[in-house]
Amino acid sequence: MSELISYQLDNGIATLTLSNGKVNAISPDVVAALNAALDRAEQDRAIVIITGQPGILSGGYDLKVMTSSPENAINLVASGSTLSRRMLSHPFPIIVACPGHAVAKGAFLLLSADYRIGIEGPFSIGLNEVLIGMTMHHAGIALARDRLHKQHFQRSVINGEMFDPQGALDAGFFDKVVPAEQLQATALAVAEQMKKINMKAHKNTKLKVRSALLDELAQAVELDKQHAL
Repeated sequence: MSELISYQLDNGIATLTLSNGKVNAISPDVVAALNAALDRAEQDRAIVIITGQPGILSGGYDLKVMTSSPENAINLVASGSTLSRRMLSHPFPIIVACPGHAVAKGAFLLLSADYRIGIEGPFSIGLNEVLIGMTMHHAGIALARDRLHKQHFQRSVINGEMFDPQGALDAGFFDKVVPAEQLQATALAVAEQMKKINMKAHKNTKLKVRSALLDELAQAVELDKQHAL
């Protein structure tokens, strides 16, 4: 599939494993590889599991790209937000099995999925943009407002508060937290349970439920293209 994203199809479940250096940075090539993997999973009519390397899902956007020029930063964020919007409207369920840290765009991948599983341990989950000098982008605000619990939204987006796995569960980044050795089995069990869903009804209901969010994200991506971060 790609050296950045491995694709494993087994019994109607496609596992996409992100592998891009120590922190699984989200680069333009990673976004392209994820889109290609989702294309393939859609052709395979497969339930999707997205995961990372032991200890980390992703540390966020590739800082080399983000600091190379304002234009490159804007384009990468726009492509990442468009990927999130695609994940939210994907016709088959998407599960994220988070094997550790999930920071910035890594945490936004959690907010873009249908079911999110984290693991116990000394891991940081959250949106650190304001901690590293980035004004939160419009698409990020829209996605966080929709998916995070109300009392955690401002703590996360405005204060840049990072959460441990249990705190991330309380905030709305995760649906379940399990011991590390149970992550893969739990993700597969959730995928097997989701096979009982009528996929046409799933797709149509997902689009109906998220209609306002998808519209808002489309507008937010255009706004973000017009403003430096």
